[in-house]
Amino acid sequence: MSKFGALIDLQIPVLIDFYTEWNEQSTTMHAILRDVAAALGDRVKVVKIDVDKNPELAEALRIKGLPTLVIYKNGEMKWRQSGELDANSLISIVQKFV
Repeated sequence: MSKFGALIDLQIPVLIDFYTEWNEQSTTMHAILRDVAAALGDRVKVVKIDVDKNPELAEALRIKGLPTLVIYKNGEMKWRQSGELDANSLISIVQKFV
């Protein structure tokens, strides 16, 4: 959990995708997140966290639906949504926090 604290305590937005490999919607988001990361470059950090490999963190953050997308900035949660989003919508949302 201390690694997670260091991860989210950045001055740029940190977009986190909580996913599993067996969830179809989660795997669909992989390409979308690559597009978001490419479009926004170093203005955002995009991270994927497998909830099967990080069950304590998923439970602590009450991750229920997959995928769950969360934006942190300066250690504070700014936005959260479960379910798929297209790249353009996600880019627009992240840009609000840049």
